[in-house]
Amino acid sequence: MSTVPAEPAQWSTLSDEDVVARVRAGETALFEILMRRYNQRLYRIARSVLRDDAEAEDVMQQAYVDAYTHLAQFEGRAKFSTWLSRIAFHEALARARRRRRQASAPSGAGEEEAMSRIESTDPTPEHQALQQELRGHLEAAIDALPSLYRCVFVMREVEGLSTSESAACLGIREDAAKTRLSRARALLREELYRRAGATASSAFAFHRSRCDRVVSAVLTRLAAPPSPPAL
Repeated sequence: MSTVPAEPAQWSTLSDEDVVARVRAGETALFEILMRRYNQRLYRIARSVLRDDAEAEDVMQQAYVDAYTHLAQFEGRAKFSTWLSRIAFHEALARARRRRRQASAPSGAGEEEAMSRIESTDPTPEHQALQQELRGHLEAAIDALPSLYRCVFVMREVEGLSTSESAACLGIREDAAKTRLSRARALLREELYRRAGATASSAFAFHRSRCDRVVSAVLTRLAAPPSPPAL
């Protein structure tokens, strides 16, 4: 798969459906447009489930590979963004379940791996500034929400999905999504927002360097020859 020049202005006139149709027709490099268009959304959704930056990026990569591989199955009954978000959400849920199973297993290598990740994580320059520190408190408050409410809050308030889109991603009714969002808002006190000095839409930003890294990794995986079937 070739690489599309990073010129977002030239992409804005193409709808998701236009891009999907052209990718299906053989212009496979255009899939990068979809990745760059939805990187932040998928990151936020995956992280709302896993609360881990690295795992969220892994989920994004797998979701894109799965979407590309099964692009012919996209029938257009829902928006492409909703279809893609559902893939990422369910991949994140599967990883969360595996994590819980591993946590219940005897400690050993998994614990060492987790400690290694903590020790090797360097603070980013953004966290040195007061504004980013306060934003971190907001993100921590969102992370502390029960998963039932956290996922819908991130989809609706952080990423800006509609109620119907959020409900479709979560596989629940719209009234249930509204109820969960209302409860999530109640748990996040207005005083915390005032003290944080940040808006919900600024949380869990997915910066350009990370966007480039995920896009590059996915393109590399898509270009690799398929693995031989297991015997």
